[in-house]
Amino acid sequence: MKAIQVTEPNNLRVVELEEPELSEPNDVKIRMKAMGICGSDMHILHGENPFASYPRIIGHEVSGEIIETGESVSDLAVGDKVVVEPMTACGECYACRQGRPNVCENVEVYGVHREGGGREVMVMPEHLVHRVDDSLNWEEIALIEPFTIGAQSIYRSQVQEGDYVFLIGAGPIGLCCLKMAKQAGAHVAISDFNEKRLEFAKGWGADCVIHPQTQVVEDEIDKWTAGMGANVVIDAVGLPKTVEQAIEVTSVAARVVLLGFDQKVSEIAQVGITKKELTICGSRLQTHRFPKVIELFNSSAFDVKDLVSHQFPLSEAKDAFQLMEEAPPEVRKVIIRL
Repeated sequence: MKAIQVTEPNNLRVVELEEPELSEPNDVKIRMKAMGICGSDMHILHGENPFASYPRIIGHEVSGEIIETGESVSDLAVGDKVVVEPMTACGECYACRQGRPNVCENVEVYGVHREGGGREVMVMPEHLVHRVDDSLNWEEIALIEPFTIGAQSIYRSQVQEGDYVFLIGAGPIGLCCLKMAKQAGAHVAISDFNEKRLEFAKGWGADCVIHPQTQVVEDEIDKWTAGMGANVVIDAVGLPKTVEQAIEVTSVAARVVLLGFDQKVSEIAQVGITKKELTICGSRLQTHRFPKVIELFNSSAFDVKDLVSHQFPLSEAKDAFQLMEEAPPEVRKVIIRL
C-alpha cells in the first residue's frame, strides 16, 4: 500500500509499505479515502513537533470505508462510511478519571505518536471508529475531526446563546470555531490579516469581521459590543500578542480559551484578570465531541463542504504540502484523496 510518510524533518515522501492486518478481535480494517492537511502535520514536516518521532505516517483528519471486521466487532460492518477518532488514553491517570482523556498523561495521537491515517489502508480498534451517514462524501467526513476541535473550544468556553464571541484567527480551526459558536446561538466576531478568509467567514455567518492591519481590534470589539467587551474570546493563533489581546478585549466574567501552542512569553497584567474575574483555560484535542459533531454533519442543514478549497490525489501529496507551505490567500482546507 502507499502511505504519506515524513521520513525525517523536511523530507516527505509517498512510500510503499506492507498493508496492515487485523490483530485483535475488536479491530476493523479501513480503506482510507481522504485526509485533510492540518497545521500540526506541517509542524511534524518541519521538525517542530516535540512529540513526533520519525519516520512517521502522518494524517489524523481522515475518512474511510470498512473493508474487514474482527470477530468481536458488533457496531460496525463492511461498507460503513467512517471517521477515525485519532487519540488514545490510558483510562487510569488523574485526567482520565476526571473524564478528560484528551490530556491523559499518556495520550497518544495517531499521526504524531502513532502511525496516522495518511495511507491506503489502516487498522483501528472499533471504539475509535465512528459510523457516519452514507450521504456524506469523503471530503466532508475528513472535516469532522477538525470540527471536534472547534466544538471542544466552545465546550471549554461554555458559550451560551446570545454571548458575544470573538475569534482570533480565521484559519481552518478558527472557521470551525465560528461555525460551532453560531450553532450555539452566539454573536461572533472574527479577525484575520487574510481578506479572503474574512470574506469567507462573513459568508459563514460572522457578524463582525476585523482586519488588524487596517482596524484597531480593541476599538472594533468595543463598538461591536456597545462597550461591554467580548464574553468569550478564543485565540486560534497563539502568539504572545494575540494572548494579550484576548484578555484585553474581554467583558467582566468572560472566558478566554487558548488554542495555539507557543513557547514565547506573553506580558499580562494580573489586575485585569482579577478585576473582571476572568476564566482563562487551554483547549487541546477533544473530549467526547465526536458523537455531537457527527450528528451535526449527518444533518442536511449543516453544510460545511465549502471549507475545502483544494484537493490533490495521493500521488501529488508533495504538491499539496507545497501549497500549504506557500499559503496563498485562497487556501482554506487542503484534502488529499487517498
